[in-house]
Amino acid sequence: MSVIIVGGDHLGSIPKELDKIGITDIQHLTGRTGQKMRGKLPEKADLIILLYDFVNHNLAYKVKKLAGSRGIPIIYAKRSWSSIYQKIKDSRIPCIQN
Repeated sequence: MSVIIVGGDHLGSIPKELDKIGITDIQHLTGRTGQKMRGKLPEKADLIILLYDFVNHNLAYKVKKLAGSRGIPIIYAKRSWSSIYQKIKDSRIPCIQN
């Protein structure tokens, strides 16, 4: 399963924890400015995790709009593993080993 994480300068142990639940392909956009995205999300994504406490508001809007148009599920969480894990568990996204 592939995931795009938007927001946060550093992910710390989040990639390692995602790997434990079956998410192995992880791409990261820092989200400080809209410059990094230039209007496009990477094509290959099964899930988007938006770290709302570390993201530019305009970028969050763009990501939400693009995810909706492509039908990619999006999770809004704080930049902590416990917040991300709880949101994933609550969303009941298939193919994730809980």
